Amino acid sequence: MMNNIRLFEPVFNDTFESMFRHFLAPTWFEAEADQLEIRIDVSEKNGSFIVQADLPGVSKEDISVMVDGNLVQIEAEVKRNEDSKNESGKMITSERHCGKVSRTFTLAQDVDDAMATASYEDGVLSLDLPKKTTSTSKQLQIH
Repeated sequence: MMNNIRLFEPVFNDTFESMFRHFLAPTWFEAEADQLEIRIDVSEKNGSFIVQADLPGVSKEDISVMVDGNLVQIEAEVKRNEDSKNESGKMITSERHCGKVSRTFTLAQDVDDAMATASYEDGVLSLDLPKKTTSTSKQLQIH
């Protein structure tokens, strides 16, 4: 009969295991706290590209969308209220973002910018970008 005996050394095991557990874990650097970014989802539906972009804390008036062929650019400005101080007027910590952010990406096909629409609700910008119909090719007869 065999007994499995394991040496229990919580200090060594915890340090050793946590070292490797945290080695591959994502790390948050303070420099990242100042960076703003626009996260997007792009899908295709009924001959259109559907783009949804997360822009929390941005007012509709501070968003700009430009479409040029298959190039799409989204710009936004996050503004901070100066009234966000506590009663004594001393800021304890500030992790909320402010500033301008821009995201530019290309789509697989040109967009019909005359038919494109945009809406903004609950911090999500939704773009409906219909694909531009391609012209049909014509074979020329040589005379």
